[in-house]
Amino acid sequence: MVDKFHPKLNAPVDKQLMDTQGFECPRQLLEHIKEDLTPLLSLAQRPVVSANQFSREQLVQLARLAARYETQPQLITRPLTGKILVSAFYEPSTRTRLSFESAWHRLGGDIMSITDPASTGIAKGESLYDVGEMLNHYGDLVVLRDNDASAVYQMLESLRIPIINGGNGADEHPTQAMADIYALLKWRPSLCSAEVDPEQRIQIGIIGVPGRMRTVRSLLTFLSLFADAINEVLIISDEEQPFSEGQRETLEQAGLKLRVGTDLNKELPALDVVYINAIAWLGDNYEELGSRYRLDLSSPLKPDAIILHPLARGQELQRELDDTPHNWYFAQARGAVFMRMALLSSILKMFT
Repeated sequence: MVDKFHPKLNAPVDKQLMDTQGFECPRQLLEHIKEDLTPLLSLAQRPVVSANQFSREQLVQLARLAARYETQPQLITRPLTGKILVSAFYEPSTRTRLSFESAWHRLGGDIMSITDPASTGIAKGESLYDVGEMLNHYGDLVVLRDNDASAVYQMLESLRIPIINGGNGADEHPTQAMADIYALLKWRPSLCSAEVDPEQRIQIGIIGVPGRMRTVRSLLTFLSLFADAINEVLIISDEEQPFSEGQRETLEQAGLKLRVGTDLNKELPALDVVYINAIAWLGDNYEELGSRYRLDLSSPLKPDAIILHPLARGQELQRELDDTPHNWYFAQARGAVFMRMALLSSILKMFT
């Protein structure tokens, strides 16, 4: 039965809150970045498997193209009309699958979805190599999510159409990290500048385990491309060795200043950006890491600090923060659609 007295039924949209949570910020990004699609030309017909494939210039121009899609939807000419996306999600997903499919539909394309490997020849022992060979004839691009880190590489061997890694086990999630970077650039467009004033450099805290969380691994790789705009990245974890072998050294060689801490509330007052995640994939299941770390209204956040989360969330991020200016995680999820639109149209070389 509908409760006609429910407060949400008669409440107007809080436009001011939406503005503070990044929904209107793409326009600032368009004003800040000069359009130059040249860096995107090299993405044509290219597979996207790792964050390591991208340059800073490509990320910045992808963000600008995403901002154009987000702010000027009436100008989208549906360039992917007649193109077919194979959406193969062999591991549960809400945001990644739906945002890819939304992005493809908004660009005019059609979709074939696989959400359960048990409904495919894989259940009868068919190899991913052979699946990839068949998909060459059925679609124009594949997005694959699999809990096996090697799956995307197995399929890549036989594919002659582009493939995008939608998350491969505990390894990487490059397009989630693109959405994270897009949110950061909308929040602080000056991060795109060739030179960032030392006083404008930001302090980022990541609550998670870089060596075992694919979202954090890919994000750190991208952050290393913006090292000159970042004062420090603080990893907050209760694990003795949060990095995988050689990971920290590679990031520091790229110029990223890293520090590890364990006391969240002690560090929060100094952080401009707080990125929190608690889920790590392990085979065909997941585990929660750092469950003692939580953000709520009592957390000593800087007044203008923003919170990012790849979602889905658990108890680590309380709903009471949703209606505060700290909440950029919903704008982050929304922006993923437009960043993926930018990536898809770049891969198929069909800018609008």
